[in-house]
Amino acid sequence: MSTSFHNTILYHYTDFQALDGILRKSELRVNNILNMNDASEMRLFMGGLSKAVCRTLEGRGQRREAEAVDLLFRDELKKEFAYSAYAACFSRWRDDAAQWERYGHRGRGVCIAFYGDLLEKLTGGAVSLQTVFYQEDMTGHELVKVFTDLAREHRRLSSDIPEVQQALNEAWVCSAAFKHPSFSCENEVRMVVSPFDQEYFSVKPQYHVSPDRIKKYYPLNLSHMCQRVGLQPEELVAEIIVGPESSQSLPIFQDYLRDRGMDELAGKVSLSDCPLRRTAP
Repeated sequence: MSTSFHNTILYHYTDFQALDGILRKSELRVNNILNMNDASEMRLFMGGLSKAVCRTLEGRGQRREAEAVDLLFRDELKKEFAYSAYAACFSRWRDDAAQWERYGHRGRGVCIAFYGDLLEKLTGGAVSLQTVFYQEDMTGHELVKVFTDLAREHRRLSSDIPEVQQALNEAWVCSAAFKHPSFSCENEVRMVVSPFDQEYFSVKPQYHVSPDRIKKYYPLNLSHMCQRVGLQPEELVAEIIVGPESSQSLPIFQDYLRDRGMDELAGKVSLSDCPLRRTAP
């Protein structure tokens, strides 16, 4: 599930309001994946994994075991919301037009570049940093073998069996880093929170109320997470890029950073070189 992010910069495209929360409040929000534009992907992953396991078992003549796996996953998919993951999204692409359009407030926002290896240091327990994978056929996924072995070892598959529940939990965590191949151009990495693993995760959920809906999210306290590994939150940031369509004054933005004691970050701010232009000059 995880990958080493040594010598990797991860880019978070967002708006200035979110940037203020990250820098001034040291808070990184992870949002429910069901609210994202790829909300069906968790279900697609679980369904694809079930099909791959069943095909493998049927190919070995183990039809009864395949039926048991199919039933197990059908029951599990009924619990989708209970296993909803939450994520903050990053891309490996710097100053990218598509990322600005989709996630950077249509080019009017900002891109925060993070050191991938330092973000990875903040993970553990219910929090993981995962490279998103893009595929429809799950045949080669490592969890296929896990479930085929479980089907062979247990006459009756049930989530009441600890090792089966552990494998299902792992599958749900993996599903949070799955997207349809049509999204592969995003080259995405996610900081994923799996709050159903309550043994390791004690952050209380919050709710954002807008005129058209209510969103559930978890606020990750970057100060506490950094303190645990001997870092300051500002050390996570490699640079900050102001969007190609933004009207933000660079000197004012730098004053904003300096007045909050972030002098070093003020020297890491630049304007986008992306030629994205939606309005006439």
